[in-house]
Amino acid sequence: MFRGSMSNPFGVWCEFVWTFGLIVALVIFLLEKFLIDKLVEMIVLKYSWADLACGLSLQASAMLLSASIIYCAVFVCGDFVCIGDIFCAIFSIVAFIIYTVDAVMAKLKCPSGYLSNLRGLLRFAQALVACILLAAVSDYFMGVESHYRPPGMVWCTVVYVVCFPVSVLIILIHIIKLLGGLLCFALDKLEVIFNIIAVALYVSAAILWPIYAYRNYHRGPAHGNRLHDRRYHDLNAVTVLTYVNLGLYVADLILSLISLYKRI
Repeated sequence: MFRGSMSNPFGVWCEFVWTFGLIVALVIFLLEKFLIDKLVEMIVLKYSWADLACGLSLQASAMLLSASIIYCAVFVCGDFVCIGDIFCAIFSIVAFIIYTVDAVMAKLKCPSGYLSNLRGLLRFAQALVACILLAAVSDYFMGVESHYRPPGMVWCTVVYVVCFPVSVLIILIHIIKLLGGLLCFALDKLEVIFNIIAVALYVSAAILWPIYAYRNYHRGPAHGNRLHDRRYHDLNAVTVLTYVNLGLYVADLILSLISLYKRI
């Protein structure tokens, strides 16, 4: 991280994940050390502190897994010049293992809550996949293909950008008392409406991105060209992750409909 500025979107994501993991560990340790967690639970949180700590550990472990895989795939090579990148990848994998052990232990002791249950994990997974999607889209448009930007691909980018902050906002509304109190209607109805819209948007992206993206891919440089390969990997990453997030939103929609039906 301190060897110079990182311009690659995947590298920026990895650096953010490592920083986030460090901050989460320090904040949880300090708050629990000075017993501030009890005050936070009483004043700020809708659920318990244990749910928040467990959810953050689960999220950090998932983010570290993504960063470890991405960094190994994009930056690590077999040459001596990559020795620094190899050490970064090793420590990232070690951090992922430590966080995973801590998250599993916390989950076994964690009471019911939002961040540590299936609904919260699904919502976080949507945000995580969207972050990696945006990194791949940024790498494609900024680093590979700076001229070919048809309306279909721009629309797909808008879909990824629009759905991401709403998912994060819903997570915050679920865990923070004050935000939940500001709503003038039931949160479960809001989630159903958003999930329906998100599914419709991602269906359009799942159709349009492959149609427009691969059309230009076949017009690019010859196969085996480094730029051509980078374009191909970015296109594949966006395509696969679009379908992954579509599946996550469909699953969340089904669970939110079940939850709403039980409340009626």
